[in-house]
Amino acid sequence: MENFSWTGKQVLVTGAGGFIGSHLCEALVEAGAEVTAMIHYSSRSDWGNLEFLPQDYKKSLQVVSGNIEDSDFVMRQVKGKAIVFHLAALIGIPYSYVAPRSYLKTNIEGTLNVVEAARHFDLERIVHTSTSETYGTAIYTPIDEQHPLQGQSPYSASKIAADKMAESYYLAFGLPVSTIRPFNTYGPRQSARAVIPTIISQAFTQPSIRLGSLDPVRDLNFVKDTVSGFIKVAESESCIGQVTNVGYGKGITIGELAHTILSLMGVDKPIEADQARVRPSNSEVFTLICNNSKAAEIANWQPQYSLEQGLQATIDFVQANLNFFKTDQYSV
Repeated sequence: MENFSWTGKQVLVTGAGGFIGSHLCEALVEAGAEVTAMIHYSSRSDWGNLEFLPQDYKKSLQVVSGNIEDSDFVMRQVKGKAIVFHLAALIGIPYSYVAPRSYLKTNIEGTLNVVEAARHFDLERIVHTSTSETYGTAIYTPIDEQHPLQGQSPYSASKIAADKMAESYYLAFGLPVSTIRPFNTYGPRQSARAVIPTIISQAFTQPSIRLGSLDPVRDLNFVKDTVSGFIKVAESESCIGQVTNVGYGKGITIGELAHTILSLMGVDKPIEADQARVRPSNSEVFTLICNNSKAAEIANWQPQYSLEQGLQATIDFVQANLNFFKTDQYSV
């Protein structure tokens, strides 16, 4: 959109209490948007990662708690909004082996609830969140948006279905939905479900670093760059009806990543493979490297943070919040 302004824009963020969602809410408040932050209902009145926001930012948010699977609740939250960022999802791959039906209900039905509500209220834009896991193990690299989709875990299968639901609403109803496909995002507030906080928190507290397979290659994008991608995709009319990759554009093995982190921390500890953390061989995605040229072309987006800059910010956060990490347990 030319001359796009977020000032006073009514925006809904689903999954706002999550890692990326909380950073997105923070950026939208800074941009001047009127943000409704939808979080998963909890009797603890816990705002998730939104708790880390400065107090004045939290006061600027309208926080609503509910369930993305409840179509009536979603309909009420979408009403009156101009733009919806849909991030609410179950994202843990190992947990999708344990509870696959939960992924169908949250990721597929939840997306249906959002796009149906958006169609009902004639919104300006919906940004639907995909994942690089939908590509599966790379047939070629770097991976562009034309790469085949491969459901190598119940999680990735549910996200492929959710992506296609969003696409169908664009094709069938002209819904102005843009799909963003982030590659592996990391940074402050990420839980030990992800590999980088796992390495860092273990390096601070454990005698060794216990990981799954050390050979997979990942494309690691700092959370502030991923969030700027969300905003750029929302602003771009050229992204409507399109899938846009957002990733750093370079790959690193998990083993190399662990050594890089330990070097930045000045720590020398052994790195061990823990068989309990290894994914089934046919489900493991071995190489993810992003071709981000489309994002540069149609959304004017490029990453700004180096891997070392992002890792240092994450190290600092984990060190300041070690009480949030159960380093002696495997988080699925």
